[in-house]
Amino acid sequence: MPVISYFFGIYIRMYQDDHNPPHFHVEYQGHQALMAIETGDILAGKLPNKAVRLVREWAKEHQEELLINWDLAVALKSLNRISGADND
Repeated sequence: MPVISYFFGIYIRMYQDDHNPPHFHVEYQGHQALMAIETGDILAGKLPNKAVRLVREWAKEHQEELLINWDLAVALKSLNRISGADND
């Protein structure tokens, strides 16, 4: 599963041909979660509160890029890297 972004020790990944709703996978210090692109809701898993806040803020700023990547993933195409919260 490609890493599309990395910041503050948080890995953001997206699977190709994944299930709806549009989401991304988050890994941080042994924790894992699926987060909805459009709402920022955690669909499965658990993250520390600080990581949730950072990822939600990042996802809101990069929502359009995440949705473009979702469409690419569904079409089985290569995904684009998205700058991390510490790279902006």
